[in-house]
Amino acid sequence: MKLIYSLALLILLQASVSAQTQQIINVENRQTTTLNGQWKFLIDPYENGLYNYRLQPFDEMENPPKAAFFSDAKPDDKTELLEYDWDTSPTISVPGDWNHQFDNLEWYEGTIWYRKKFEYKKSEESNRVFLHFGAINYYSKVFLNGKKLGEHTGGFTPFQFEITDLLEDENSVVVYVNNNRKPEGVPTVNTDWYNYGGITRDVTLIETPNEFVEDYFIQLDQENPEVIKGYVTANESNSDFEVEISIPEIGLTETVQLVNGRSDIEFTAKNLEYWSPDNPKLYEVRIKTPFETIIDQIGFRTIKTDGANILLNGEFVFLRGISIHEENPYRVGRARSQGDAELLLGWAKELGCNFVRLAHYPHNQHMIRLANEMGLMVWEEVPVYWTIHWENPETYANAEKQLEALIHRSKNSAATIIWSLANETPVSDARNEFLYRLSEVAREADPTRLLSAAMEVHSGDSPSEYIIEDKLAEYVDIVSFNEYIGWYVGLPERLTRSKWTVPYDKPVFISEFGAGAKAGFHADSLTRFSEEYQADLYTKTIDALTQIENLRGMSPWILVDFRSPRRQLSVIQDGWNRKGLIGNDGEKKMAYYILQAFYNQKATQ
Repeated sequence: MKLIYSLALLILLQASVSAQTQQIINVENRQTTTLNGQWKFLIDPYENGLYNYRLQPFDEMENPPKAAFFSDAKPDDKTELLEYDWDTSPTISVPGDWNHQFDNLEWYEGTIWYRKKFEYKKSEESNRVFLHFGAINYYSKVFLNGKKLGEHTGGFTPFQFEITDLLEDENSVVVYVNNNRKPEGVPTVNTDWYNYGGITRDVTLIETPNEFVEDYFIQLDQENPEVIKGYVTANESNSDFEVEISIPEIGLTETVQLVNGRSDIEFTAKNLEYWSPDNPKLYEVRIKTPFETIIDQIGFRTIKTDGANILLNGEFVFLRGISIHEENPYRVGRARSQGDAELLLGWAKELGCNFVRLAHYPHNQHMIRLANEMGLMVWEEVPVYWTIHWENPETYANAEKQLEALIHRSKNSAATIIWSLANETPVSDARNEFLYRLSEVAREADPTRLLSAAMEVHSGDSPSEYIIEDKLAEYVDIVSFNEYIGWYVGLPERLTRSKWTVPYDKPVFISEFGAGAKAGFHADSLTRFSEEYQADLYTKTIDALTQIENLRGMSPWILVDFRSPRRQLSVIQDGWNRKGLIGNDGEKKMAYYILQAFYNQKATQ
């Protein structure tokens, strides 16, 4: 069975790799042209633009008909029948989800087509051009000037296609987007967040020299903090040229020679200021070749565990965290901009956090870059969530590809200290094998960071005794679990009698706890959804959890109320998960100040 599974997985991964090139990192600091703005769109619930009436796909035909929406065609004369017209179609903002730009699309799940026309002239005739998408939810097909570039699965990871030889004086890029939830998907059909559809992150043209630095990994050696290690790779496997790596502020310059498109790097860098929440020092790092110079802002720090302790730069650290969804409550919709990141992370800093858990999927690049600048350590996660199809090779291949894409994008982020493999997944042998494989992939791709996952607790011998019994705890560096005593299990008073058993000599992290409360609704502390109930639960939870011997941090659920179709209690929820410490109007609830006081106290210890 495992052999069949492995062979099927290998075929799937090989097929997915052939559809697109390795991702270019540090897109923001390269020569780029934005395609953000107003795009034309067509709502296509029956997928008339992709299939004929016999359900034969147009994009698999040798000569697709004009009826294919990606043809971006016009009738030859007034007698020709063509049942779409891009030029007269409405417009939609990109990036952005479609659900909250038009009232009739609020709950729409299905297919929408996008089209953008643009002119482009390369700065150098020999240069190459790539079309880069920050993210599209969930499944997409991309066409340029009627030619299919490829496909992508996954709603939160970047992808790109080379378009150098397809560019014309005037160009038409057409994107098929489908956000239908699927049982075999990652995430699967059952989640507790809103299924925003559309081109939700930036669309960019990247221009590069013919030979260019595609990827690099420049980090401190976790065992010797006076040594920088990593690698540099070029876009062509046969590239053979010199690369100069410099950090001007400390007078460091090193030159390496690429052989077959790659060079490992290792050099001494003394007198570095280490990145930390108290000193989020970032250095300008220059990567220079005979053809280009790339500039990045990189912080250097070590992160490791020692028994029950988490050590940042060799010093004990308690993770004062909060969980965050990628939503801006003020305008209702998927967060996507620098301003959105400033709002959310600004609230976290004001709360007293030195850490944020970016749940339950990879967040946009603005969040990661700003966390580096603000000094917020980060937990990044892939949407292996709840009832994944553990025995499906296609599901595993999807999850692995998303994890690799996340690590690839964020591996030079000093702020990112934890890769999370999953959230609240039911224990089984198939699940254990699935997550063990993911843990091995993560460690191979990046041995410099810690692994964790949000696990569940199970009852012990008494109603108030809880134990962590999960094979996954053996694969990770930090034992993290979600607990909702006082909300889903009993009332807050139960917390005064609760005990947790964690049979591992590892740091313990509480990845979620919380209760719902509608901002402005006041009652006594036993009235559900009142601010008083939430505040009382926070007080009792903090008192109870701090009794756990190995406790080294927490990220309560959650910073801000967020949209969720699961939450249907009229007047109170109305489609919002109300567990936020901040309401959807920006009002801070009573529990916000309770957690803030606790974090301010921990910061002085």
